[in-house]
Amino acid sequence: MKTSRFEAAVDAIRRGLVVGVPTDTVYGIAADPFSEEAMVALFAAKDRPRVMAIPILAAGPEQAGRVGWLDAGALTAAAVHWPGALTLVVPRVPGLPEWIGHPGSGSVGIRVPDHPVALALLAVTGPLAVTSANRSGYPPAADDRTARAALGDAVAVYLEGSGAGGEASTVVDLTGSEPRVLRRGPVDWPGL
Repeated sequence: MKTSRFEAAVDAIRRGLVVGVPTDTVYGIAADPFSEEAMVALFAAKDRPRVMAIPILAAGPEQAGRVGWLDAGALTAAAVHWPGALTLVVPRVPGLPEWIGHPGSGSVGIRVPDHPVALALLAVTGPLAVTSANRSGYPPAADDRTARAALGDAVAVYLEGSGAGGEASTVVDLTGSEPRVLRRGPVDWPGL
């Protein structure tokens, strides 16, 4: 990772811009979830309707707790599968902007990626809204070059690298009385 590019990515996040970042699943694009301007730019980059949720990536459970409530069950799952390709859908913490999480549901999807570049960025910026680097309805970009070809100037800075796993994360909803798998992925959830 080139330090100047990393610093440019941190600066771009702080200015409400979208940044390309490699993760342990697919190459992604990231924005500050607490900035409405940044979230508008993220949705615009993907050409995605604002009614669709964008998951939050965090550096660890403590940081994840800034956006979602992790009860004992969520913390147990996090201890086993984080960092890794498991997105946990949990209740949002009170007082968050309305655009964070699943619209109208009171929940948010959170994940801790197992990728050094993503974790380094999250350690400096705090939690980020991160989604696959592609226009809605198209396959995710494999790396920074294919992301740049697909998204161009909609992304301010592309950190070098690729999505290590190439498969989107497993998503498990923990907001009900029983866990519910919303999307199968690389993590085998008990009872799949």
